[in-house]
Amino acid sequence: MILIQPVLELLVPPADFDMWQVGTHRPYEFLPLSGHMSRADIGTAVLRLALRNAYDPDDHEEEDGPTPPADPVDALLHGLLVKDHLFAPGGFRVTDTATGVTLTPGCCNGLEEWRDWWEVLDGAGSAGFGHDPMPTAERVGDTVRLVPDIGAPDGPVIELPAAELRRLVSGAERDLAAFLEPADAWAAEHLPDHRAPLTAALARALDLAPEA
Repeated sequence: MILIQPVLELLVPPADFDMWQVGTHRPYEFLPLSGHMSRADIGTAVLRLALRNAYDPDDHEEEDGPTPPADPVDALLHGLLVKDHLFAPGGFRVTDTATGVTLTPGCCNGLEEWRDWWEVLDGAGSAGFGHDPMPTAERVGDTVRLVPDIGAPDGPVIELPAAELRRLVSGAERDLAAFLEPADAWAAEHLPDHRAPLTAALARALDLAPEA
């Protein structure tokens, strides 16, 4: 069986973080996003996205942007809520459960680019998903060849019919969209004053329509 999951690459949160509960994860671990996440893991995802998109006054794009507020929670969420272009480190993880071969997103790949998988099926026929490793996907006729690291020419690959990949990518898209519902409920419980803009920011970070 082949599985595709939307995953967020994590870093260890600051040791003194206490604004809300977060899960216990290892650095560079991948957190699957879905509609069935614990509150702690939703909190982990929100914190990761907030820190990754933090407002930086030295960032050229933000030079003329609004000044971050003094309140610690408002300041933490500021970049995530006001930036036009958000980055969600991670991507789609593909696992062949029969062989154990796994394609994981490489460095600098983001979940906001997940639609590149449709480019493999309906566009140019190929796409890359980061580096170190350098995962790639290429369509050849009715088959798609997934290479976990194109820099390792003798490494393992995953091959599957294009029709099956289309079904799996659609399922991963549904998982991403399903994440927004419990994330919105989490925001209502933990950050009620930011519920609407935070949920909208999460949708933008994942390249989803707000109503998804």
